Amino acid sequence: MHTRAPDRAPFRSPSPGRRPQRNRGSRRPNPARPRRAARRWRLGIVLGVAGIASVAGCDRRPLSMGDVNAIVVTAAPEFWNPIGEQVLDALEGLVVTVRDEAAFRVSYQDPADEVWFRLRLLKQQLGIGSASDPWVAAAVDASGGAVEAPTIVQVPDLWSRGQLVTALVLPEGIDADAGREIVLGSVEELREIFDAQYREWVVARMFVTGPDTELAETLRSDHGFSLLVPEVYEYTLSDPVHIFRNDNPNPADLIRQFSVSWRSTVPEEVTDEYLLDWRAQVVADHYDFPQVVNRDRWMAGPEEVGGRQAYTVRAIWENPPDEFPAAGPFITRTVTCPQQQRIYLIDAWLYAPGVDKFEYMIQLDEIMNSFECAGG
Repeated sequence: MHTRAPDRAPFRSPSPGRRPQRNRGSRRPNPARPRRAARRWRLGIVLGVAGIASVAGCDRRPLSMGDVNAIVVTAAPEFWNPIGEQVLDALEGLVVTVRDEAAFRVSYQDPADEVWFRLRLLKQQLGIGSASDPWVAAAVDASGGAVEAPTIVQVPDLWSRGQLVTALVLPEGIDADAGREIVLGSVEELREIFDAQYREWVVARMFVTGPDTELAETLRSDHGFSLLVPEVYEYTLSDPVHIFRNDNPNPADLIRQFSVSWRSTVPEEVTDEYLLDWRAQVVADHYDFPQVVNRDRWMAGPEEVGGRQAYTVRAIWENPPDEFPAAGPFITRTVTCPQQQRIYLIDAWLYAPGVDKFEYMIQLDEIMNSFECAGG
């Protein structure tokens, strides 16, 4: 399949704003998918370079509404109904945080319904059908015309500004059952595309204030490691623990915090208990409020991060029973740096009550994975 490269990313990154003033020496107060056995199709992706042209230099398309992780799927109902629930479940995906939550909110819309003409203005669209179906034809035309089906077409700003329209283009006149087989075999690829693009958008949004490269270099030269956080994070050294915190806009609603500490005695083997005992000590001595570990949701094991041996635990923190009821996910990781004769503990936790946490967990992972030991 031929691929036509776009002239920009599928979603525009947020525009950089004014960088907030930070006080590096202060800390803000704390608030009291099962896989189908059918054939999987790997499809070429055709990326359109633009949507509908503006009129006389003035873009009259409305601004898209909705969330980047909310997808409206359009297909003919008689084609869709036998496979709809299976496709929706596969596209939604599952993220384990404090509770099971869908990575994407996916809904179906009948193109014959009058409401579709309004819903097609939402930010994320997926059309399924042949190039002659109206809900697919516009994307095919905007991508440059004829495509070799089956294929996946993506076009930004088609019906509204800031929108991304994805079309799974099926061959003309294909038997309905054969078409459904293509759809079911393409769902995993579509899910990977949406996931990769969403992660790219999340990281760009996180760094809208700019990455704090100056702090990263200072940490490298003065303390032997680096961690790349956005400029909006506040950094404090609670000797010997380095703390990076973002509680904007309100710590009662959202806190993202990282800590880095190290030891010069490297154990022969890192275990769950070694890691969690170390974390508990950091929490007790350097965090603003106590946390206990809930092991109801628990993933742990060794891995390789940046070419170095690491051990990671993902679980849930909670306030103790007699404290204000609060909880959230955390990631804690040890990284061994033999050339320094050090083992580091990098801990990240999230407090975001009552909201989906997938976006914030991507942020935690991105920053955690930026950790590097100085000296190679």
